[in-house]
Amino acid sequence: MYLSTEYKAEIFAKHGKGPQDTGSAEGQVALFTARIAHLTGHLKQNKKDYSTQLSLQKLVGKRRALLAYLYKKDINRYRAIIKALELRDIIK
Repeated sequence: MYLSTEYKAEIFAKHGKGPQDTGSAEGQVALFTARIAHLTGHLKQNKKDYSTQLSLQKLVGKRRALLAYLYKKDINRYRAIIKALELRDIIK
């Protein structure tokens, strides 16, 4: 499995408050970004996998909603996670 328990704990430790902090917005955005990268690679090889394409679009929407929440609540946390994950600034 591409998202093992150890890998998830590493993501949450790096971007959240700790490996057990799975609910923070930063940790969730980092996890979504890892899943998006994996699905994007899968779709490059399997262009007609429409169910994965739909899942990817839903995941991007969830990440965007979380980033919009962070932007509204605490702009410094938003800017930090954007910089750490090297994402484009989607909120204008």
